[in-house]
Formats: sequence, structure tokens, C-alpha cells
Amino acid sequence: MSEKQKKRLIRIIKWIILLGTLMVFAKITEDIFANEIFLFDEVIYQNISYFMNNIATVFFKIVTNLGSAITIGAVCVGSILFLKNKNYSKYIILNTILITVFNQVLKNIIQRPRPTEHRIINEIGYSFPSGHSMVSMAFYGFIIYLVYKNVENKKIKYIVCTILTVLILFIGISRIYLGVHYASDVIGGFCFSIAYLIAYTNLIRNRVTQRKE
Repeated sequence: MSEKQKKRLIRIIKWIILLGTLMVFAKITEDIFANEIFLFDEVIYQNISYFMNNIATVFFKIVTNLGSAITIGAVCVGSILFLKNKNYSKYIILNTILITVFNQVLKNIIQRPRPTEHRIINEIGYSFPSGHSMVSMAFYGFIIYLVYKNVENKKIKYIVCTILTVLILFIGISRIYLGVHYASDVIGGFCFSIAYLIAYTNLIRNRVTQRKE
């Protein structure tokens, strides 16, 4: 397969993922309005709750804080202070602002109440889509993109990308475990952010990559 064919195939795969994740997000939204998704959410919660214990609770409280506004804001500030390439900082911050705005707009349009039965921590605001899940996927996902495109050392690249991918997933799980989101909130947030991230990285890729795609 030629380089041109590979690039074309990658573009096609990106479009399929983008459209697929948006369709899943739209379907979840439709089911929320129709009150048809609560059984799914309860089944997922019951499966996660099997692992509930004091150690797991402490662990997930720590993990969920890694997706908080304070942590992500601190990383944004750190990127300004420590990254030599200020383009990275600029687009990390722009990405964070955009996805946060999208999340708040969607929450206020859909206005799904948060779960109340299994709360371990307190949260305010609407439930769908999960802000922690949505912002973490876009924020850490964009850092994965930057690392993958710009770090030459393959070992470091794959270690960092794997750690951040696992972190994103655990942040989503933490929101269900701690009782502040339904599983559909988390899945919906992930799906929207994946679609958004594909669009965002395509728009700004030439400004944040050291080598041509």
C-alpha cells in the first residue's frame, strides 16, 4: 500500500469513527428523553459496585480528581510555563475551553438530573454528558495526539499514550463508581469528545506536529 493510499484509508477510518460516535451520542440522547436507558445504567452500576470497598473508593476519589477543573487547569498553566513550543500550550488551552463550553451547552439543553441513590461524593449540575469524562477524553486525548505525533522515542511514546488512555477510562469509571453519573453519561461524554477530537486535530494538525502527516 502506497503512502497516499494509507493516508486516504486513515481519513476514511477517521470519518467512520467520527460519524459512529456521533450516532451513539445521538442515540443515547434520544433514549434519555424517552426514559429508555435506565435499565442499562443500573446493570452497569451493579457490575461496577461488585468491586466496591474502602480501598477502591479512595482510589477512585483520587482518579476522579485527575479529571477535575483544578487538575486540568493546573496542567494548562504548567504547559505555558514549561513547554518550549508555545503553540502546544495555546492549542491545549483552546481545546480545553472549547470542550468545556460544549459540555455546558449540552448539559443545559438536555438537563438530565444526576443519580441520587448511590452517591459517595457530592456534585452539582446536570448529569448528561459527564463533564469529567468529556473533558478528560478531549484534554488527555489531545495530549496523546501531541505525544504520538511529536515524540520520536517509540518506547516513551507508547508508554505515555497507554498510561493516558487507561487514565481516561478510569476517570469515566470513577464517575459511575462514585455515584455522580450514569454509565450512559460517561459513554455519551466519551463519544462526543472522540468525534470532537477528530475534528479539532484535523483543523490544527499542521500547527502542532513536527512532521507532515
